[in-house]
Amino acid sequence: MQTLRRLAVVSTVLLVHASVAPAQQTITFSADPFTGSTALTTPGRQIVGNELFTTFDPATDVFVFDPAVYGAYGIGSLSFAIGAVGSLPTTGVNTLVLAPSPIPFAAGTAANEIAARLTTSGAGFFVYFNSGLDVPRLVFSTDLNDENADLRVLARLTNLSGQGGRDALATFSSANFAVAVVPEPSSVLMLAAGLAAVGAHQAARRHRAGITARVRRT
Repeated sequence: MQTLRRLAVVSTVLLVHASVAPAQQTITFSADPFTGSTALTTPGRQIVGNELFTTFDPATDVFVFDPAVYGAYGIGSLSFAIGAVGSLPTTGVNTLVLAPSPIPFAAGTAANEIAARLTTSGAGFFVYFNSGLDVPRLVFSTDLNDENADLRVLARLTNLSGQGGRDALATFSSANFAVAVVPEPSSVLMLAAGLAAVGAHQAARRHRAGITARVRRT
């Protein structure tokens, strides 16, 4: 029983570590954003697409970034800001949600506006409304302060189209973004299998103990 309790504690720690409630959809990014691309070794800004197409509810859902991957780019924690580019803090932020702009935005133009606003270097994330696609997109930049920094489009939020999608950007908050360790699928499966095996063993022991007790009474 003590072993079972220890395994249960480990399981709880893994689940709590992600800091995500069961009702939330978590969209995790645990692979290097530029894997399979030559962007980082090619001079000038490179914009890598092939993003994830997904729905997203700002009231409940969370983007989760694995520090084992993004830590290599200097992301250890997130500092959030939202609003029109001209109203954003000029320093101390690395996670931005841009209010819809009268200027047509693509990933590159949005990144240029951010780079012109910020005064300190550092990698980060931003959500902007793509005028041509008519949906928001989540983008990672190797340096938000550099107009030549490489960009990786991580996600396209397919359900937030049109004016409703533009309006939804104002409802984003810091709760929609997290840095958390993403457990390896094999680790989670092994843990679940271990808990099941220990549980079955304990049940068998209780069953045998019950039979022995009945035999002794007779």
